[in-house]
Amino acid sequence: GQHNDARMNLSIALTAARYGAATANYAEVLRLLKTTDPASGKERVCGVRCRDVLTGQEFDVKAKCVINATGPFTDSVRKMDDQEVPNICQPSAGVHIVMPGYYSPDNMGLLDPATSDGRVIFFLPWEKMTIAGTTDSPTDVTSHPIPTEEDINFILNEVRNYLSVDVEVRRGDVLAAWSGIRPLVIDPNSKDTQSISRNHVVTISDSGLVTIAGGKWTTYRAMAQDTIDAAIQAHDLKAGSSKTIGLQLQGAEDWSPTLYIRLVQDYGLESEVAQHLASTYGDKAFEVAKIAQVTGKRWPIVGKRLVSEFPYIEAEVVYGVKEYARTAVDMISRRTRLAFLNVQAAEEALPRIVDIMGKELNWSEQKKKEELEAAKKFLYYEMGYKVKSDQLTDSSEISLAPSDIERYKKRFHMFDKDKKGFITILDVQRVLESISVQIAENTLHDILNEVDLNKNGQVELNEFLQLMSAIQKGHVSGSRLAVLMKTAEENLRQRVVIPVDRSGGGL
Repeated sequence: GQHNDARMNLSIALTAARYGAATANYAEVLRLLKTTDPASGKERVCGVRCRDVLTGQEFDVKAKCVINATGPFTDSVRKMDDQEVPNICQPSAGVHIVMPGYYSPDNMGLLDPATSDGRVIFFLPWEKMTIAGTTDSPTDVTSHPIPTEEDINFILNEVRNYLSVDVEVRRGDVLAAWSGIRPLVIDPNSKDTQSISRNHVVTISDSGLVTIAGGKWTTYRAMAQDTIDAAIQAHDLKAGSSKTIGLQLQGAEDWSPTLYIRLVQDYGLESEVAQHLASTYGDKAFEVAKIAQVTGKRWPIVGKRLVSEFPYIEAEVVYGVKEYARTAVDMISRRTRLAFLNVQAAEEALPRIVDIMGKELNWSEQKKKEELEAAKKFLYYEMGYKVKSDQLTDSSEISLAPSDIERYKKRFHMFDKDKKGFITILDVQRVLESISVQIAENTLHDILNEVDLNKNGQVELNEFLQLMSAIQKGHVSGSRLAVLMKTAEENLRQRVVIPVDRSGGGL
């Protein structure tokens, strides 16, 4: 339950490369190459035609044996071999949500195998946040699965059953949401072809294509061993005995639970940052620390964070490029887990990430703009930003008690001194100056833009009441404008001089 799946996947690829494998990311298989066996007259798979997705360049890879280990895309590759072959993969969509860490104890998880509709629900601490899930519904295979509001609310409703009644589970506390595709498999050799398995299946086609389908992270080494054993036998390959037992992945060799202390002592990293680097990169954390920039502060000495509340530092972006990261989406979702932990924090970090990657990869200004837009689109649709922002729309209902409406109107008019019916950046700046608070204009623009539903550059009274209503119902949380206006009101109230004339002028 504490698995960093993206890092593990990369560690396996890097370990394979260390042992001599040629690895390529962003390489798409267009078709299988075949040759005719002179002895039997049968067609045999002898390689693949690939396309570099980033450049469009096509190339052939020749091989004695081709293994299809493509998860949800299993059947599309099998049909490149034989168009008539029946599907063996039943893709299933699983939605997960991330909530603040205070929803779960640090060292305790919960799993219920029998929820209201029979699905499994789990509730676990993950990366100092809380991860909850999951749904299980048939889906079409897509490279861009999207979580739905219905799925998010199902998980939230189930979660409410396990928490104390005095803990309000708010829709606004969903910091990120995503849908993953499980490649559940039907064993083609099974008599009961309807049985969907959580285990793995290895099959070999008439033309020699080896397919490994199904399975899960916890059994990946057994899956690999079974697949290689089948390939050796089917293609008469020469190989020694399996070496997977005891084989350490990249970063494991010199790792220890106290390695992070050396990072703190030797490089002057913050303890939280050092723990993150040690648990993510293992003994390669020192490589990241070496390229971390000096902060110029007394502490930390090195390691500038991408966003204040997460332990990811700018040096990880540089190091990620050295480990073949090629897009901003790579960096916010797979090299760091920002997109999975908090979509708004990920968006905040994006401009700096794109700047660093642009410098490392020699991106043009146009390329940087494209990367920024692609990453924002990824956050909006695939990581739940859209369903989060949809909680406050033009059509949001205002369900407030009359006393609350009056209270919020007074707060609004404290900013709208001219009784215009709307407030602008200038109105907010004027009130903040009166209580000696300074906020940069571009930041204020972002704060108002979150609430400016019709995007006309100003916040109307109706929009403000919609915001406060959504906050009361728990649909929205962490609104900067709401907190800022409440704080300003409280500060101004404290500054009102109390009249003392009826007490004879006081002492």
